[in-house]
Amino acid sequence: MALTVRIQKRYGDFLLDVDLTAETALALLGASGCGKSATLKCIAGVDRPDLGRVVLDGRVLFDSEAGVNLPPQRRRVGLLFQHYALFPNMTVERNIAVCLERSRRRARTAELLALFRLEGQRDLYPRQLSGGQRQRAALARILAAEPQCLLLDEPFSALDTYLKWELEQELREVLDRFPGPVIWVSHDRGEVCRNCPQVCLLEDGRSSPVRTTAELAANPGTVSAARLMGCRNCVPVRPGPGPGLVEVPAWGLTLRAAAPWREGVTALGVHAGRVHPTEAEEANAFPCRVVRVVEEGALLLAALCPEGAAPGAPSLWMELPRGAWKALPDRTRLRAAVWPEDLMLLE
Repeated sequence: MALTVRIQKRYGDFLLDVDLTAETALALLGASGCGKSATLKCIAGVDRPDLGRVVLDGRVLFDSEAGVNLPPQRRRVGLLFQHYALFPNMTVERNIAVCLERSRRRARTAELLALFRLEGQRDLYPRQLSGGQRQRAALARILAAEPQCLLLDEPFSALDTYLKWELEQELREVLDRFPGPVIWVSHDRGEVCRNCPQVCLLEDGRSSPVRTTAELAANPGTVSAARLMGCRNCVPVRPGPGPGLVEVPAWGLTLRAAAPWREGVTALGVHAGRVHPTEAEEANAFPCRVVRVVEEGALLLAALCPEGAAPGAPSLWMELPRGAWKALPDRTRLRAAVWPEDLMLLE
């Protein structure tokens, strides 16, 4: 089963231009305001695109040329809004039952209440539920309608960190049993990498080709994509004096990159976790002083200033486990290195 979306829609000065196909869990990743939620609304039939086509499992949901525009209730697309959109005047049980035919309403409602562990809340109203309970009730209502496709619009945006993690695991179990495509809107790269084998980037309304999440993390291609994938180090770069060499004027460094130089490259990206301390004579090793250290759970982020860096140059961030940091003989000055294959040339 596949969902194919090729649409354009203008919102004032903003043009949404999306071309993607989802067969499994696909993340739609992008900065706030890039058109992620608008894309879901166009797929679900809440908004009508100006041009294009939306096809789900061979059924045409929208076709501007053929004049097809199925209403939301006929699309069999389940859309989970950021704030869940439960009916406030209905109990949890009625919120779920309203989507079911009378003949199977009681049995299927009981089944979904049990699946989402909501038996104890069946007679409560949405205002009486916790954030996690509201999310589970909204998912139960969506699945009651037996959708062929699920659209999740930042499903954990309203939850605290611990509850978010707990519910993410529960949602993952539900999605593992769901047979159709899922589009998961997020700007949380960790959430994306844990749950979606494929990803499509949206930048200023325009989609990029669908790639595997691993491919995007290893080779984002653009500065904005690298930052969305958690790259803390992005600095201007220019071709070096020889093949395979690049110059980073801000850091006063000439480094060897595994990737060949290509037209359009303007920046160098380095994931903080790929920067490592070294005493060995290896490629791309250079002396640094430690500017400051930031604790981040079990990890430490060290802001490094390479010797010879220009005044006001951005720090080079290095991420290490706490134990590895404490084992360093000198935590004020060190030699850092980045392997050539970990240097990303970005447009």
